[in-house]
Amino acid sequence: MNEPARRLSVVVLVLFLALMGAASYIQVIGAEDLNQDPRNVRTLYREYGNFRGPIVVDGEAVVWSEPVDDPFNYQRSYTQGSLYAAATGFYSIVYGRSGLEQTENALLNGSADALFWTRLGNLFAGEQQQGASVETTLSGELQAVAAEQLGDQRGAVVALDPATGEVLAMVTSPTYDPELLASHDTATVNANYAELLAQEDGPLINRAIAGDTYPPGSTFKLLVAAAALEGGYTPDTELYGPQQLDLPGTSRTISNFGDAECAGDEYLPLADALRISCNTAFADLGMSLGWGVLERKARDFGWDEPLEMPLPVTASGLPESPNESETAMSALGQFDVRATPLQMAMVASAIANDGVLMKPYLVDTVRASDLTVVSQTEPEEYRQSMSPEDASDLTQMMVGAVADGTGRAARIDGVEVAGKTGTAQTGQDTPPHAWFVSFAPADDPVIAIAVIVEEGGETGSGATGGSVAAPIARSIMEKAIQLDAEGDL
Repeated sequence: MNEPARRLSVVVLVLFLALMGAASYIQVIGAEDLNQDPRNVRTLYREYGNFRGPIVVDGEAVVWSEPVDDPFNYQRSYTQGSLYAAATGFYSIVYGRSGLEQTENALLNGSADALFWTRLGNLFAGEQQQGASVETTLSGELQAVAAEQLGDQRGAVVALDPATGEVLAMVTSPTYDPELLASHDTATVNANYAELLAQEDGPLINRAIAGDTYPPGSTFKLLVAAAALEGGYTPDTELYGPQQLDLPGTSRTISNFGDAECAGDEYLPLADALRISCNTAFADLGMSLGWGVLERKARDFGWDEPLEMPLPVTASGLPESPNESETAMSALGQFDVRATPLQMAMVASAIANDGVLMKPYLVDTVRASDLTVVSQTEPEEYRQSMSPEDASDLTQMMVGAVADGTGRAARIDGVEVAGKTGTAQTGQDTPPHAWFVSFAPADDPVIAIAVIVEEGGETGSGATGGSVAAPIARSIMEKAIQLDAEGDL
């Protein structure tokens, strides 16, 4: 072989090896990522040609695929779509996937490794690939009550089973109907998506777990109280709670709601301070404990840590190295303390469950097309947030807040309810956010819940957590107790 032919052969060999390497990488290493990439339109076309599994609530499919006479073979349908949109998300030819449609995509479309034997069976039987069904932990009745009670007000509701971490209800408002984005008509989908994006209230945002985080206001006092109990305080320990408290290093003061006095002699027990939500007492307590103690206790409840359930959850935030006056504000759930509604439901859940925080989860069971169980979520301990003794003391303090304190609007006849109100300031000219976190029955909880109504909702600047959010929580807790008594929860 002459020299030019030898050189050409080497170049061809190198190009051939490079081609083999690239093909091997794409088909072996990068295949999964490419298949899961929602921008991969070829994947979408292939998926639409197969039967996609349903998403199930209470044994009924609320999302399913049905055959249609068009090139895509199947149409995704959402019954009561807006009611479950926060969990299901959407499945769109144009905009890909969100919610469970995204996180459980490989199971729903049948390509997951866990469905290998099912696919093999379909292959030998000459049948089409079929996706698995995803059964959620949601209670349809609780979801409906939460959505009805929240109404058109901006906000969110999250309800958990404190013993297991199951998400019983997750509502965000405003929301949208995923059916609007599931059409096979690209022009229609584009127009609907543009209309949703143009709405100022952001209906595509899941405020319960993945929207902007909120100042938790006085609901954060539960963590301050938990830190105090761990530090040796008791419900009877006297706190300093003047009508106004000077903020160190500033000319500013902290006042109580309505500039009220907490106690005639400026001292009151920790339990009473929580019951009437005394700002000055908790600000002074926060400074006495120190930021390091409060920060550690917040992390015990899951702050500052990303979470997937399997939907990704925005981490709740804490201030970095606040000074003494900033610590006082942080103890009231203001300054730079931020939380998702799910985070506050987790706080209530841990207190309700003897101090043990269970990891929240939204998917209960996955079944193959022949109904065999592919996977089932087992409850998992997430944190030991506080001792059982401290949880018991804090529960009784929360019972006092509902029985004869700021949370009276959450009282249920014949049932002890544990709760805490929050009225979080958001600006000089902006109405406060109304919060309520609670669980019931206090001695044997079946539900832990967090409610937020943004900027006072329909009440506006006169809103408080007790007047706006507590009645919403009460209705949901009443339904949960009824369902539990009937064996349906």
